Amino acid sequence: MSSLYLHIPFCSSKCPYCDFFSQVGSQEQLDEYVELLNLNIRILQQKFPHNPPLETIFFGGGTPSLLSAEQIGSLLKYIKGTFDIDKNAEITLEANPGTVDLDQLRGYRQAGVNRLSLGIQSLNDQHLQLLGRIHTADQAQDSVIAARAAGFNNLSLDLMFALPDQDLSSLEEELSLLLELSPEHVSLYGLSFEKGTEFAVRLQRGELTACGENLYADQYRLLHERMNAAGFEHYEISNFARPGSRCRHNQVYWRRQTCLALGCGAHSFIADGWGERWHVPSDLPTYRRKLQNGQNACELLESFDRQAAMAETVYLALRTADGLSRKRFRRQFGSFPEELFPDAFRRQAERLKLVDDSWRLDLQGWLLYDHLISAFL
Repeated sequence: MSSLYLHIPFCSSKCPYCDFFSQVGSQEQLDEYVELLNLNIRILQQKFPHNPPLETIFFGGGTPSLLSAEQIGSLLKYIKGTFDIDKNAEITLEANPGTVDLDQLRGYRQAGVNRLSLGIQSLNDQHLQLLGRIHTADQAQDSVIAARAAGFNNLSLDLMFALPDQDLSSLEEELSLLLELSPEHVSLYGLSFEKGTEFAVRLQRGELTACGENLYADQYRLLHERMNAAGFEHYEISNFARPGSRCRHNQVYWRRQTCLALGCGAHSFIADGWGERWHVPSDLPTYRRKLQNGQNACELLESFDRQAAMAETVYLALRTADGLSRKRFRRQFGSFPEELFPDAFRRQAERLKLVDDSWRLDLQGWLLYDHLISAFL
C-alpha cells in the first residue's frame, strides 16, 4: 500500500496550543503555494518513480480548506497525471468550520475528495474562544449539515478534551452533541502544552491550569465508554470509527507503510529495507527557491537499522486495537517480539495481553502509553 500526504501550512489565525508548522497566509501566498506543490509533485515522482498506485491521499495542515475547490481539483488532477491512483482511493481533506460553506464543500466533493475531516475541537463556545478557534459551536454544527448536503458520507470530526477547567459533565455534554451529528469517524485528543506554543507560555505564567492526571484518566475512560456504547470501535489511542470507517491513511503510518509527502514541513516514510524517513524543512523561502530551481526540497531525516525498525514497529502497532502481530513481526524480523524484547515484555506483563496471536495493550495501557512504550525504545 502507498499513500500521499500534502501539507498546507496556512491558517486564518494561529491557534495558541498548536505546534504544527503553519502560519497566517495571504491569498497571494496560497496561490503561489499551489504552483509550488505542482512542482513538488513532479520532482517527488522523479525521486520515487516506482511507487505503487496510491490508495490514500490526504490534504493536511494548517487549514487545507483555505484553498478553493478549484485549487484542490487542479492539484488532484496533476497528481492523477503523475502517479497511478487506485480507483477506490480514500481522498481526505481537513477543513475548519468558519472556512467552508455549502458551495465550497460541493466543489471539493466534485473535485474528488471523498472523506472530510472537520476540526470542530469543541462544541462549547467558551472553550472554542479559549482555544483560539475562529468558529462557534453553531457554526461547527452547521458545517456538518453542509457537508452532508454536499454529498459527504464519510465524515470525521475532531474533539479535544482535558481542557482547563473542563469537568466530566461538561465533556459529556459536548460528546452528546457530537454524537448527535452522527459522524462515521471521531478523533479525540487530550490537550497538551507543547514547547514553543502560546499555551505553554501561559501555563508557565500560571495563567492556565493543566488537567490533573486523575481527571484526564476519568475523561478518557468516559470517552471510551460512551463511544463504544454508541457503536464506535476504539481502534487507536485517539481514534474511533463506525464499522468499515477507519481512516485508511492513518493506518498507513501505524503499519509503517510507504507514504510520500510534499509541501513545506511534510514528512515522508519509505518502507524499503528497514525504512527511511524524509522531511521538507519548515522554511518556506528555501522550499520556494529549491523547487523553482528544479531541486528536490526533501532531505533524509532518518535511515533505520534493524533494531530501530523493530522498536518503531512495536511503538506504532501497540497504539492500535489490532496490536502487534507475532507472525507478521517474525516474518519481517526473524523472531517473535517477546524473544527480541524479553525485558520489556516482562516489565509490562500486566498491561500487555496476547489476543488472537497479537500483543495488545488494554485501556489502562493506552493511558500509560508514553511510560510503558519507553521500555521498548
